[in-house]
Amino acid sequence: MRGVTTMVVPCVAEAGFPPCKCPSSHDKLLTTQPSPEFGPEFGKADLSNCEREQINLPGSIQPHGALLVLSEPDLTVVQASQNVAAFLALDGAVVGAQLPDISPTLAQALPPHLSARLDELPIAIRCQIGSDGGDFDALVHRPPQGGLVVELERAGPQGDPSAGLDADITSIVTALSLRALCDEAAAIFKRRTGYDRVMVYRFDEAGHGEVFSEQREPHLEAFLGNRYPASDIPQIARRLYERNRVRVLVDVDYAPAPIGPVISPLSGEPLDMSLCSLRSMSPIHIQYLKNMGVGATLVVSLMVGGKLWGLMSCHHYVPRMVHFELRSVCELLAETMATRIAALESFSQGLAELSVRRLEQRMIEAMARDGDWRGGLFDRAQAVLQPLNATGAALLFDGQILTAGDVPATSELRAIGAWLDAKPEAHVIATASLGLDTPDFAAIAQVASGVLAARLSPNDSEYLIWFRPEQVRTVTWGGNPFKPVAVGNDPADLSPRRSFSQWHQLVEGTSEPWSPTDLAAAQLIGDSVTEVVLQARALRLLIVQDQLASITRQIGSADQPLIVADKDGTLLLCNDALARLLPAGHSKLRHIEDIAGILQDRSAITRRLRDLLASRRTWRGEVVVADGAATPRTLLVRADPVFSAPGRVLGFVLMFNDISTRKAADQARRQFQESVITRRPVLLGLDANTDVKLQTLLSRVVENAQLAALEITDGTQPAGMPALLASIQASVTRTASLLAHLLWHASTSAKERK
Repeated sequence: MRGVTTMVVPCVAEAGFPPCKCPSSHDKLLTTQPSPEFGPEFGKADLSNCEREQINLPGSIQPHGALLVLSEPDLTVVQASQNVAAFLALDGAVVGAQLPDISPTLAQALPPHLSARLDELPIAIRCQIGSDGGDFDALVHRPPQGGLVVELERAGPQGDPSAGLDADITSIVTALSLRALCDEAAAIFKRRTGYDRVMVYRFDEAGHGEVFSEQREPHLEAFLGNRYPASDIPQIARRLYERNRVRVLVDVDYAPAPIGPVISPLSGEPLDMSLCSLRSMSPIHIQYLKNMGVGATLVVSLMVGGKLWGLMSCHHYVPRMVHFELRSVCELLAETMATRIAALESFSQGLAELSVRRLEQRMIEAMARDGDWRGGLFDRAQAVLQPLNATGAALLFDGQILTAGDVPATSELRAIGAWLDAKPEAHVIATASLGLDTPDFAAIAQVASGVLAARLSPNDSEYLIWFRPEQVRTVTWGGNPFKPVAVGNDPADLSPRRSFSQWHQLVEGTSEPWSPTDLAAAQLIGDSVTEVVLQARALRLLIVQDQLASITRQIGSADQPLIVADKDGTLLLCNDALARLLPAGHSKLRHIEDIAGILQDRSAITRRLRDLLASRRTWRGEVVVADGAATPRTLLVRADPVFSAPGRVLGFVLMFNDISTRKAADQARRQFQESVITRRPVLLGLDANTDVKLQTLLSRVVENAQLAALEITDGTQPAGMPALLASIQASVTRTASLLAHLLWHASTSAKERK
């Protein structure tokens, strides 16, 4: 690897936090969950421990607003920012005063909202404060220690914050690709916020970030394509992004306004400011921004599937204020964008699954035609290579090797099989840097830097393996990631890096990384091959008695539940996987008809099984295990007669799949369809015009969610579907609440102005 500096380019905005010099590696950094009680206090961290700085406990705010902490239920001020009297034009002491003495309008408007979940989403109330009766927005939330935090900002300019929102939502939900979506969203944010630069910042599996899309003023250097190390955003900051979805820094040169008293009288602890909009930024982060010349930032989280997928990151090069209404619009648009991202990524996975199913059909046809499923897997190279965008594939099975495309030599393939055997047991094993991981394979990097293997048998060295060649490429970093700090005139004067030159790193010995979709497709193909293998081996069990012991072991230890019976229905084999599905204490199965005794609707199942024995007709169906569990297990049954010649049956093979997870996923999908349409936010009454506007905008949000649900259902594996649908439903609920509150706030503010 080597780096070459070619041009000066500032780092991405909400990379924001400087790379940490902690001794832990990036991998450790991404898995560690530091407890705040063990981290350095806010403002006392240095570049050796900034990963654990307690940035949620700053004890101060940005001075473009003021902060009060109220006790409940008397609404007495127990803590306040030191700028509160001057900012609100108040006379006298604030701490100890009651809210009606400070703002009668806020004291009157607040009580109806106190039963809401203020620990999750703050609510904004327009009020008048001070001798001049100025308009303020009060953002109210409930911190973990109890009480109420009231953040006061000057009210934004008059106008309808929802103007053009329907068109913006439509542009987002109709984007046909991830690139088009991100480009459109960046343009919308740039137009609405007026920041000099707006970027869509996407995280990869290792936590590193990339500027995936960008809109900027013409005179600014492009950041598009720049990458930033995972350590630029500490884990504690990532967790805060998941809770507080919008973060704004108005002026990097601000003087913090301390909160007093420092220790909350309500809890005896510093105030947790995780949900505060005014929360002070880490001094290390501020220095980082100053080093790159940024004057103000706005960052909005993109949460996809309950995880931090990326950020909408905005830079301005002079101070810039963003009022509550615009921040709410940005959050609403980000939620809509995240829903669309989930749909597009699920649709991509669905296309890969379609290719897998076609390949499975080819194997079944080959086995019926030639008696060998392997022909269907390898007679067309692209059929097995294309679903994973691989350049080569190899099947290690029954001591033989079949290949397609560009692959290593036979001896090297056997060595790779032995390397896979030594790996911890898993259905899928993947690496994009085989030669770097195991130097013995460095010589085959041009063919096999990337290896993705699906295990076909839990005991034998049997694998379907895909290969990708070395991809020598240049990665552009926003500054040298290996020199994250700078030393000033005094050697003790450490600072976040002052140079943000593009740093080009030549990466060798790695392939194009395997994506989550690649891993899912490999597992699907592996599962399909495993099923076909089991069926073929069941056939061999019936016709090749001298191989009975070996085949019995292979079938008995397979993950696929299976029964083999002779032509009279007497069971020859009931494997361990099936035994694990049976109710506790059941009697031993001896005949096909005994299966009915462990299933619900026994009489109907018995008729089915007798028809299978008598008529030799294939049976496909769903059955439920009669084990008295609260959530019954549903099995998909595939029962086939095995013929040695037309009209002469050797026996029967019954295969079972536990589809309880899929049934639960189907139930989640139905519940989602019912709830997403009927759920409507409950707020204070809206006038007729505002209610019509709310329903119009909500219809666009619901349409987007329903489309996402359809694409998720088609493209996501059943085990992950309920969680993803729940995430979409939560996003719809949050979006609806944001939108309803935004319109209510705007309408009540307009009435007060009149």
